Amino acid sequence: MRLACHAMDHPLDRPIWHALATHQAHLAIGGEAARRYHPDYAMFAAAADRGAAATAALAALIAPGDAVILIEREMPALPPGLAATTRAGVQMVAEPVTAPDGDDIVPLGDADAAEMLALATLTAPGPFFARTHQLGRFVGVRDAGGRLLAMAGERLHLPGWREVSGVCTHPDARGQGLAARLTLAVAARILRDRETPFLTSYADNARAIALYEALGFRRRCDLAVVRLERPA
Repeated sequence: MRLACHAMDHPLDRPIWHALATHQAHLAIGGEAARRYHPDYAMFAAAADRGAAATAALAALIAPGDAVILIEREMPALPPGLAATTRAGVQMVAEPVTAPDGDDIVPLGDADAAEMLALATLTAPGPFFARTHQLGRFVGVRDAGGRLLAMAGERLHLPGWREVSGVCTHPDARGQGLAARLTLAVAARILRDRETPFLTSYADNARAIALYEALGFRRRCDLAVVRLERPA
């Protein structure tokens, strides 16, 4: 079932801003008009509103040769003089889900950071940097030799909501249902914490959307995903 988006008063309509203004404010660069994550964590940014002052403040956070990503329900106001690339996205939220069986799902943390970054670099689940794993709680599955085969975790965190992200599987381990099991493990833990899991996918990624729907996520609304880059 697809739900229509309501007026622009829901925190998930502008999840980056609401995360940076609340639970993840300690990771923010910027001020009251515009904020972005420290680049070691993520390349997401948002302006406080669509006004000229906030838009200019957003532009000031982007250095020459740098880029940020905006994710909002409506197309955000874009600063002049920056290159913009827009893709259609889909936001999904979870219905109640069942945690997967098995004791092979293990927590991941700072000691696993190099392996997590290598797996994300290989599989490209989305922007992943040296400290992205510190945005939330990650879990993974290893093979008998200890190699990290798959992982999933949390990214944006705002009051009442946590984003499931970083879901990826090594090419050698695809087809085993690891991504599905890890997604359920992360979502089930969020629900146990009395928060609601959500996630973001590109609209043309039909395979991923079908998987998430099968796991109990439903489409909430379409999104504009905008990469803003200042030429060097």
